[in-house]
Amino acid sequence: MSLQVEKLEKNMAKLTVEVPAEQFVEAIGHAYKKNKNRFNVPGFRKGKVPQAMIEKMYGSEVFYEDAANEVIGQTYGDAAKESGLDIVSRPSIDLVQIEKGKNFIYTAEVAVKPEVTLGQYKGVEVEKANAEVTDEDVEKELKRAQEQNSRLVTVDDRPVADGDQVVIDFDGYVDGKRFDGGKSEDYPLTIGSHTFIDTFEDQLIGCKAGDEKDVVVTFPEEYHAKELAGKEATFKCKIHEVKETIKPELDDEFAKDVSEYDTLAALKKSIKADLAAKRQEAVDRDFENEAVVLAGKNMTCNIPACMIDEQVDKHLEQFAYQLQSQGMKMEDYLKMIGGDVKGMRDSMRPMAEQTVRSNILLSEIVHQENLDVTEEEVEEELKKMAEQYKMELDKIKEMVDVEAVKSDLKGRKAVKLIVDNAKPVEKEKKTAKKAAKKEDAAEAPAEEAKTEE
Repeated sequence: MSLQVEKLEKNMAKLTVEVPAEQFVEAIGHAYKKNKNRFNVPGFRKGKVPQAMIEKMYGSEVFYEDAANEVIGQTYGDAAKESGLDIVSRPSIDLVQIEKGKNFIYTAEVAVKPEVTLGQYKGVEVEKANAEVTDEDVEKELKRAQEQNSRLVTVDDRPVADGDQVVIDFDGYVDGKRFDGGKSEDYPLTIGSHTFIDTFEDQLIGCKAGDEKDVVVTFPEEYHAKELAGKEATFKCKIHEVKETIKPELDDEFAKDVSEYDTLAALKKSIKADLAAKRQEAVDRDFENEAVVLAGKNMTCNIPACMIDEQVDKHLEQFAYQLQSQGMKMEDYLKMIGGDVKGMRDSMRPMAEQTVRSNILLSEIVHQENLDVTEEEVEEELKKMAEQYKMELDKIKEMVDVEAVKSDLKGRKAVKLIVDNAKPVEKEKKTAKKAAKKEDAAEAPAEEAKTEE
């Protein structure tokens, strides 16, 4: 194998790799053995067709693709190492020469670690929210527990009121015609939940079980279904059942029922301590993230576009996995929001760029501060991973890339260095409420995305 390295603009480089013809011919033979059972030739049993016969019938290039992939897989790693470059992206491969009997030549265009000039990363001023928990916060949490432990009771002696749950049939029409997704039976709807569009729920207030009512609403101009956006719709509704929410009294008995505590006062104390711990964690996390972002802004670095593109790919894959875990496909999600993959990628690009910038920052701090990890620290991290995934330690060691673990630990030390040297600046109280909202959002269970009716 021979190698030529060409430096390009914007922290890019091109590797030209030339592989002896014999190695390519050998790879073609491997491709033949792997694929020979796919070919049916009259006069030959399946899998017994000679390589020369297949190449004569289907062309000499029939095995080139598999052979090329094999040779590239065999040689790129060595070429990258031999280049001496600090490569930070996947290679973009182009075939230059591919022909039996001739040397196999390909190029690999890669991004190399950009030159970095660190600005101030010690002593950055970072706003820090107040993690104080108020009595109002505790009461809010109590009411949440009260809602969770409430029960629904069917009522027959009064009309629908705000907060009730109704069981309804509905059938939607636009311009006198039914539309897709506008019909359902025995649908449970909580009045005041704003699950449905416009004033749909409000118009059911005052109805009784057994009543029928035409509900007239207007779809929003930005509604995801373009054919319905801005249109007036009539829903023919029938109310089958009205249910009232009965909440338990907030007293000592409630505390005993929902917790390990015997009194409401003790429960409140526990809630306050738990909220304080979670809020402090959220505040500290925000402080850490902001410190790294600010340090990154002080850094001068020309980031190759392909590094950001790859990070966008990672974010997109992660988002798709999250959707899948909730039982939704990416295609269905995009259809629901009226978007496309390009739009998703564009929206993720700023976040991806920040992630790449932060990673470059931390890597450079590790280098300049000579941050390192001990074998004991690596071992402890592997033990934590084994506990997390409920696997044997030896199995974890077989599966993970130890060098990647070391790199991650070094990065954490760089983050700690930034945070330990940062100067906290107190935020306004309203900012603390923002942190509390983040805490609530993180705590809330993942819900299936709802489609407005």
